[in-house]
Amino acid sequence: MNAPNPASTAQGSTAGPDTRPAAATGPGRPKSSRPRPKKGEGQWALGYREPLNKNEQTKKDDDPLNVRDRILHIYSRRGFDSIDPADLRGRFRWMGLYTQRAPGFDGGKTGQVAEEELDDRYFMMRVRTDGAVLGADALRALGGISTDFGRNTADITDRNNIQYHWIEIENVPEIWNRVDAAGLTTLEACGDSPRGFLGSPVAGIAKDEIIDGTEALAEIKRRYIGNPDFSNLPRKFKTALTGHPSHDVAPEVNDVSFVGTVHPEHGPGFDLWVGGGLSTNPMLAQKLGVWIPVDEVADAWEGVISIFRDYGYRRLRSRARLKFLVADWGVEKFREVLESEYLHRTLVDCPSPEAPAVQGDHIGVHEQKDGRFYVGATPLVGRIDGTTLTALGDLVEKYDADGARLTAYQKLVVIGVDGTDTDAFVEDLERIGLTARPSNWRRTTMACTGIEFCKLAIVDTKERARRLVTELEQRFPDLEVPISVNVNGCPNACARTQVADIGLKGQLVMDESGQQVEGFQVHLGGGLGLEAGFGRKLRAHKVTSAGLDDYVTNVVRAFLAERHDDESFAQWVGRADDAVLRGEAVLEEAGV
Repeated sequence: MNAPNPASTAQGSTAGPDTRPAAATGPGRPKSSRPRPKKGEGQWALGYREPLNKNEQTKKDDDPLNVRDRILHIYSRRGFDSIDPADLRGRFRWMGLYTQRAPGFDGGKTGQVAEEELDDRYFMMRVRTDGAVLGADALRALGGISTDFGRNTADITDRNNIQYHWIEIENVPEIWNRVDAAGLTTLEACGDSPRGFLGSPVAGIAKDEIIDGTEALAEIKRRYIGNPDFSNLPRKFKTALTGHPSHDVAPEVNDVSFVGTVHPEHGPGFDLWVGGGLSTNPMLAQKLGVWIPVDEVADAWEGVISIFRDYGYRRLRSRARLKFLVADWGVEKFREVLESEYLHRTLVDCPSPEAPAVQGDHIGVHEQKDGRFYVGATPLVGRIDGTTLTALGDLVEKYDADGARLTAYQKLVVIGVDGTDTDAFVEDLERIGLTARPSNWRRTTMACTGIEFCKLAIVDTKERARRLVTELEQRFPDLEVPISVNVNGCPNACARTQVADIGLKGQLVMDESGQQVEGFQVHLGGGLGLEAGFGRKLRAHKVTSAGLDDYVTNVVRAFLAERHDDESFAQWVGRADDAVLRGEAVLEEAGV
């Protein structure tokens, strides 16, 4: 594909002034005929390259990919105090590194103190897996990094990453050696870059799969990760791809998603969805309604990310996501630009695939198309550790399984278990702290990193969610209808707060005595799949962290009491009274 490449000249891998004509476009492409906005938003393709905000200036001064060599040869040898602040709080992210939150700063300090005050001398590190199968050796390597360098911390994120904490700069070269040997990378796991890919955990093995997109994801990674043509984007760029009919990668909330579909003449392929994202301005992806064969997925991905690079809004960080461009242009115009300026061909029309009632998480034991089995298991709210990862690697070897994939729900799926071994394997998973037979609450609850390590967080999430799950398992031990709970420590919605049955967005609230305490804004009735939409927010309704167990209990009891037949939680929320959703009516009846 010969896509335009404005990044490769003035704003690519080297520092220096912009030497291109003000309104030039990429090589071989005529100037855009679209009218120039009265006030530019930093779109490169329209010539708006100045003034630069702090983030854009940092990227222009030096391509963030270059910081790898400084980490290897300078910072890891001279220590934390030698790190250039522009690298520490900017370019390090392209290497999957953020400083973690310094101890002693409560949620009230978030956003109120200078960022350097919140910097600890330790790092969070993300290792991206991009839908890959993690064999026994890779799992043990990931576990060893945690135990040797991360105080035995490790989280499975909802973007197929393994996330560590307590990483010291002196140990990064050795960690990278081990990550590289495992066939993985931390490269562009963070930053204004193509972040880690979400791939179906059952790609190539599920009996009901429409199409296997494994090779397409691998080709995108091979071509574009670490490629300086795509290392300077307006902001993060999130990718999802699945050929499974359960849409198991949350495609509605990614910048670009490829979703399995079947054309009546051409057979299996992928539809293209663009412009999804959450945070403070949530938007669901728009569907192009096309058919793309698997060997053209990488070209289409390049076209979409190139539009984002060239036309994305760079002036304000708050509008620097693809979703804003798609919303402004509309999906028809987006497709026209993609086809005419980047792909140089017309995409094949095809109705978008039907949405599943519920997106798949693949928990439990399921037969593969080759007669073996895959086993989906869950830790508690994504929190795992190096000891468990190492033990999982040992189990994969013991049972001669192929390995494990991570999911979009902070879970994992072990593939290639022999049918005669599934019962024993499930029991062994229980012994190392994972379960393929979770309660509803353990299965459907997610939590972001929270104030324990994250500099953006306002409240505790992981531990609070763990205690909530434990309490709800006691109060509703036999709940059969699925109810999801997503807990987030700030408005950024890393745990997809707005698309959960019960979404909890962390903030400081006033308790009954007038004291400011940790709490949550509540979103009710959100979801993906057939009922894709954002949760209902009740005016001025907040819940303290201390009162969360009772609040969720009251709402769930009201749902179970008022539910019609097979009505889902989201459907009930759509018709329930505000007083019930606030927990007030049930509280009064219970005499609390």
